[in-house]
Amino acid sequence: MAIYTREQAEALLKKALAYSKADECEVTLSGNIGGNIRYARNEVSTSGAEENVALSVESRFGKKSGVATINEFDDASLEKVIRRAEEIARIAPESPEYVPMLGPQKYVTTKAHFDSTAKIDAAYRADAAAKSIKAAADKGLTAAGFLEHSTSFMARLNSKGLFAYHPSTVVDFSVTMRTEDGTGSGYVTQDFSDVSKLDTGAASQIAASKAVNSRNAKALEPGKYTVILEPAASIDLLRNMFGNMDQRNAEEGRSFLSKPGGKTKVGEKLVDERITVYSDPMHPEIPSAPFAGDGRPREKTTWIEKGVIKNLYNSRFWAEKTGAKSVPNPGGVVMEGGNQTLEEMIKNTKRGILVTRLWYIRSVDPQTLLYTGLTRDGTFYIENGKIQYPVKNFRFNESPIIMLNNLEALGRPQRINGNLVPPMKIRDFTFTSLSDAV
Repeated sequence: MAIYTREQAEALLKKALAYSKADECEVTLSGNIGGNIRYARNEVSTSGAEENVALSVESRFGKKSGVATINEFDDASLEKVIRRAEEIARIAPESPEYVPMLGPQKYVTTKAHFDSTAKIDAAYRADAAAKSIKAAADKGLTAAGFLEHSTSFMARLNSKGLFAYHPSTVVDFSVTMRTEDGTGSGYVTQDFSDVSKLDTGAASQIAASKAVNSRNAKALEPGKYTVILEPAASIDLLRNMFGNMDQRNAEEGRSFLSKPGGKTKVGEKLVDERITVYSDPMHPEIPSAPFAGDGRPREKTTWIEKGVIKNLYNSRFWAEKTGAKSVPNPGGVVMEGGNQTLEEMIKNTKRGILVTRLWYIRSVDPQTLLYTGLTRDGTFYIENGKIQYPVKNFRFNESPIIMLNNLEALGRPQRINGNLVPPMKIRDFTFTSLSDAV
């Protein structure tokens, strides 16, 4: 059994914890059931299913800690893993950043588990792949795609009285389509907690259309252009920015949010005033765990409000050391947008470039968040509100901070990689050279 109910998980954790002789002990039980299907050249290449469950123990003596894991849950095995964690803790060095385990916490209830997704089986996966392959074959294209789904839970109990439980589901789908002559390529990716929102056939039509329309791309001179970035194009740059909003990094001078003297840019306007970013574990489109990895409760938190940095996340150790508010990292973020569709954004563009996707992104300067990478899978020239023709891919050098200060318009937010972000129209996006990749 890989998925435990709240009651089943709590009973097993209590049984394991009863064996503990440590000063502090925390036991975590997690499991998942999932499956996947992969296809290439319009044929299924692999299909599989997995089922995993494991129990992890952290035992502490003073400031020393040890961790052990096991996937057998009979009484002897539970006692064995507890004793092993205690043995490791006794010989471990003291942690210079020790903080006591948390006591009982109050958590919101999030709706992140959907029966529709939990019931996905091999027949569903095969049908989902068939719909995508048909969308490619009908237009003489070659498809390579991947669908993966998971039903999971995580439960935690410690000797201080903390108990947490969270079940969730997710399905991820992506497909790339190529023309027979190899000059056109299209891509789409979607993810949902509730699989009833996924239509692989309809999604694949988007990739198919981009592949057909991106054949025989023309070369444009590199330079600064107005661009419309679809969510799949902007998410990696934005995620890198969100992932660097750590208080300690900022105060130790290792962040784009650092200021001289160990100060940060909290309270300062950093990007366009139309940018507001928040996280909310109860958001219906991107529900997430109501607690962070260290057990702290997550609540709705505003990170950027009308362009102003409002909060940074931190560890419990750093929050106590600095006397700052304890703020855990988010499970997923929401960037507010506008009401325009992607088609309306294109219609309102006099001259620009539509970018489907960015890839092979690498850091150039961490303190300014300057990144380099390439466009791919559908890049198009826009003039007078219409897509005129496909263009060859570019290498770019850009920072999400600069990008969000050159904002012209925001579209309707869409879920992408567990976040909710809008398509964005950006002026003066920097393309440095051409790429022969499609």
